[in-house]
Amino acid sequence: MRLYLLPVSTRRTLLYAQRLNVAVAPGERSFIDKGAAWAARKWAAWEKLERGWQRHVVGYGNHAFRRIPLEEWGLKSVPPLSARRREEEMGAGGRNAKGEGARVELVFPPAAIPAHRAEEVVGRLATERQALHRKRMMWCFVGMPIVAPFALVPVIPNIPFFYLAYRAWSHWRALHGGKHIQWLIQNKLLHLCPSKDLDKLYIHNGKGLPEKLTEKVTEEEEYDDDDDHDHKNNTISSNSNSNSNSNSSSNKDAVAQAERLLITREQTAAFSALLDLPTVETELERAIWQVEQSIKGEEMHKGGEGT
Repeated sequence: MRLYLLPVSTRRTLLYAQRLNVAVAPGERSFIDKGAAWAARKWAAWEKLERGWQRHVVGYGNHAFRRIPLEEWGLKSVPPLSARRREEEMGAGGRNAKGEGARVELVFPPAAIPAHRAEEVVGRLATERQALHRKRMMWCFVGMPIVAPFALVPVIPNIPFFYLAYRAWSHWRALHGGKHIQWLIQNKLLHLCPSKDLDKLYIHNGKGLPEKLTEKVTEEEEYDDDDDHDHKNNTISSNSNSNSNSNSSSNKDAVAQAERLLITREQTAAFSALLDLPTVETELERAIWQVEQSIKGEEMHKGGEGT
């Protein structure tokens, strides 16, 4: 497995996991994986329909998927830590003389994330939403029996039940993806890989980034991942570190400055081509859209305060 840290804005970073040399026999796949694969095939088939209630369900569903926070999508890309995967990552022959197993690469752009902060950033992404995912997963389990009687409605499937089932699975995957990353950090299995090639995508006109990003945890309340304002209360924020001689008041101003996008929609294809990951283009487009909505919400809020 290889992990990528892709800063989308001055406050939010997309985590993406690439599974390498995946070759699992059909009989070895879990029931959850089989169910997820079946649902994906069914959804893809419905997307090809031109009309009908299935096409309407897909339209509303894709809109709902777009609102799921990018942090959750990132953690969902990390596979749960099974016994087989634990053995593979610890090394088939155990640890080496330095006490290290088969280390997982953590790839990031050093122009945007300093090397000494990369592990801290991925650790925060892994842990900051654990309580939220656990709570939302339990509420989904509580709601599923309540909406189960809708299955008696003829012709149309029980959409509320399937939605809650999907959200429960999504929170479960994100929760266990975060635990997998925690395990990698605790066992010192992350190998930092700063990428100069990624840097080039963050550097515009040869001038470099306007500021060096540093990650800082902010104490904010948990946010609702199904609300338009979810993305405003992110627990990872970035502040400017361009002037080491500035006083404490100027540092506070830097933390409070407005969120800015670091990449554009036009660049998503370049990221996908560079990393040789077709799926990362969709992830980045969704992440950029979420940040844009967050910025618009902040601007409207400030405008309302000004009046």
